[in-house]
Amino acid sequence: MSQLSAEELGPALGRGLLSFPVTHFDADLNFDERAYREHIGWLSRYEVAGLFAAGGTGEGFALTSTEIDRVVRAAVAETAGRVPVIAPATAGTRVAVEQARAAEAAGADGILLLPPYLVEAAPDGLVEHVAQVCAATSLGVIFYSRANAACDDVTVAKMAERSPNLIGFKDGVGNIESMTRIYARMGARLTYIGGLPTAETFALPYTEMGVTTYSSAIFNFAPEFALDFYRAVRARDRATVYAHLRDFVIPYLDIRDRRPGYAVSIIKAGLTAVGRPSSRVRPPLTDLTEAELAELTTLVKTIA
Repeated sequence: MSQLSAEELGPALGRGLLSFPVTHFDADLNFDERAYREHIGWLSRYEVAGLFAAGGTGEGFALTSTEIDRVVRAAVAETAGRVPVIAPATAGTRVAVEQARAAEAAGADGILLLPPYLVEAAPDGLVEHVAQVCAATSLGVIFYSRANAACDDVTVAKMAERSPNLIGFKDGVGNIESMTRIYARMGARLTYIGGLPTAETFALPYTEMGVTTYSSAIFNFAPEFALDFYRAVRARDRATVYAHLRDFVIPYLDIRDRRPGYAVSIIKAGLTAVGRPSSRVRPPLTDLTEAELAELTTLVKTIA
């Protein structure tokens, strides 16, 4: 299957659950392509609308541009067109432009534009950042609004006007008024994606704001649970959603919130808990303790 066009990508992603696969490393913390491809192959057998290679849960922040290209190519090869693969563009504008071009050459279906590294920028600077990345590729680009790249509805409108292939807005802020303003102004021009850590927590209220999908990290180790949760959200089945939150997601959050960075570490621990191939996280992240892994393993058995 050929790459999705920018016009095709947004609707395709908005129709189902999304996920960020973890990136596997060997004992020396080098990219383990064999284990990663096995994981991608397993995930892509489920009814998932898109996979974000080397994203936040995939520790893209800890990968070099060369490694990101290897990860993206591995994901594209393993999915073989069955599932759209979204590649990251990170760091400063010039690096993000290079990564976007490399992703298109690698066969990715779209770009997730993450916040530029470290620097604070005025809204017009963010608009220009988006414009340069979008101009570097024909692929559809999703802007990830969070941290130092959070922006309001006026700025999003300027981004969309400058860049026709800006097709998505991923929210990592959680400001209800801001999201309401953005959707009211932009409507169907963009596809809206929930992007807060453990997005299941926010999924039901976000549905009321026009956000039809979200990226589930839990899908990495509990795909059937994640899909059941997503279907309940889309059906507005509040009883099922809150039962899942009460019985699994909130106790899971209690472990996740114990140390900074555990939002990623707990996903790799979850794979270990279910007996799937996993690996340590790269610094500066730290792994769960043995006691925490045992606690998570017990919790995961309740949804097995």
